[in-house]
Amino acid sequence: MKAIQYKDYGSSAVIELVEVSIPSIQNENDVLIQVKAVGVNPIDMKIRMGLMKEIRPVEMPFIPGGEASGIIVAVGGSVSKFKVGDEVIALTWKNAYAEYATANENFVLLKPEGLSFEEGASMVVNIGTSQSVLFTEGKLEKGQKVLIQGGAGAVGGAMVQMAKAAGAYVIATASGNGVALAKSLGADEVIDYKLQDVSGIAKDVDLVADTAGGEAQVKLFQVLKPGGKLLSIAMPPSQELAEQYHVKANFVVSDISAKTLQNGIDLIKAGKFKTIVSKTFKLEEAAIAQDFLTAGGVNGKVVLLADQE
Repeated sequence: MKAIQYKDYGSSAVIELVEVSIPSIQNENDVLIQVKAVGVNPIDMKIRMGLMKEIRPVEMPFIPGGEASGIIVAVGGSVSKFKVGDEVIALTWKNAYAEYATANENFVLLKPEGLSFEEGASMVVNIGTSQSVLFTEGKLEKGQKVLIQGGAGAVGGAMVQMAKAAGAYVIATASGNGVALAKSLGADEVIDYKLQDVSGIAKDVDLVADTAGGEAQVKLFQVLKPGGKLLSIAMPPSQELAEQYHVKANFVVSDISAKTLQNGIDLIKAGKFKTIVSKTFKLEEAAIAQDFLTAGGVNGKVVLLADQE
C-alpha cells in the first residue's frame, strides 16, 4: 500500500511516499480500515519536527496521522461493535497517512449518513478537543459567556458550534474571511483580532478557550470575570497571571474517544453542527498539505485523500 513516512525529525522535506505492507490486526479489539480520507492536524507537524519527542516519542520510520475515515475491511476476534463494510470515522493515534490503518474499536464510530469521507476525517480531533475543553474541563453551562480564540479554525469552529448548541453566549475571534465564517457558525459576536483589541471589547467572560497561544494569550486574562477559567490547547498559561486576575488557567490535553465524540455526532445528526473542510490534498501531497496548514490563516480543516483503486 501507499503510505507517507519519514525516517528522521525535520522539516516537511523529510516526508516520503513509500510502499509498505498492509498492516495486520494485532489486537482482537482492532479493526482494519481502508482509508478514504485523513485529517491533518497541528500535532502532526509538532511530532515531525521533534517538538513532542520528550512526551510522545515515535519509532522511526514513522507514518504520521491520527484521524481517518474509511471502510472496515477486517475485524479482530473480539470486535462486537462493527462489521466488514461499515463506513466509519476513527482515531488511529498514528499511521493514518496511508491507504490502510488499524484502530481500536473504542476509538471508532459509524460515519453519520450524508457525511462525506472528507467531512468524516475532519471532525474527530475537532469535536473531541472541543468536548474536552468546553465541557469536561470547562463545565460550560447554558447562559454562560465563552470567548473562543480562533473561532474560524478547525477546532475553534467546532467549539463555536458546540458552545452555541449548549446555550452559551459565544464570542469568537477571527480575521479576514474567518469573521464571516465564525458568524455563520453561530457566534453571537466576532472580534477581528487584527483590527480590534480583544481585551477592550470582551468583558465578564466565564470561560476562555485558547487555541492560539503566544503573546495573545496574555490579553485573554483581562476578559475573564473573577473565578473564570482560561483553558488552552496551545500552551500552558501563566499561573502568576491566573493568580493576579483571580481566575483558573490550565493547559488541556484532549480526551478523545467514541464516548467524548458522541455529543458532536448527535449535533451533526440533528443538523446543529457542520464540518468545514478548508482544502483537500492527495495523499502524496502530504508535505504540501502540512506546509499549507503551518503557514496559518486556514479556516476549517485540511484533509488528505487516499486514492483507492
